[in-house]
Amino acid sequence: MAKAVLQLENILHGENVQSKEDAIQTVGGLLHKNGYVNAEYVNKMMEREELTSTYMGSFLAIPHGTEDAKKEVIESGITIMLLDQPIDWDGNEVKLVIGIAGKGDEHLSILSNIAITCSEEDTLQQILNAGSKEELMSFFNEVE
Repeated sequence: MAKAVLQLENILHGENVQSKEDAIQTVGGLLHKNGYVNAEYVNKMMEREELTSTYMGSFLAIPHGTEDAKKEVIESGITIMLLDQPIDWDGNEVKLVIGIAGKGDEHLSILSNIAITCSEEDTLQQILNAGSKEELMSFFNEVE
C-alpha cells in the first residue's frame, strides 16, 4: 500500500528557521524521516536551489530535487512548513515552504496542483494564516 502523499506528520506549523538552507534541510529532512526519500535527496534539493531559485512568489517556495534526484525518491510525498516569521529567500520573503519528492513524473502533477491551490490570493492568505496543522492539511488534501 503506497503512502499518502501528504500526512499530518509531514506538516510543520509555526516553525522558526533562519535561512532558506535551514528551511530546505527541514522540509527535506522530514521527507527523509517519514520514508519518502533517501538522505541523499536533501543534498539534491540544495543542488537544485543553487541552479535555480525555487521561490514561486507570494511568500511561497517549493524546494525539490534535481532531475537526477529521482532515483533517491522512494514514494511521492510533500512536506509543508508554515513559518512564524518570514525568511529571506534570494531577496524575497517566504513564509510557506513546501518540499516535494515525486516518483517518476509525479512531481509535475504535484507541483501543478500546489500551484493551483496557492494561485488564488484569498486561499493563499488563508493558508498563510492557518492556525493549525489540520487546517493547513485541509487546503492540500487534493494534492495527490
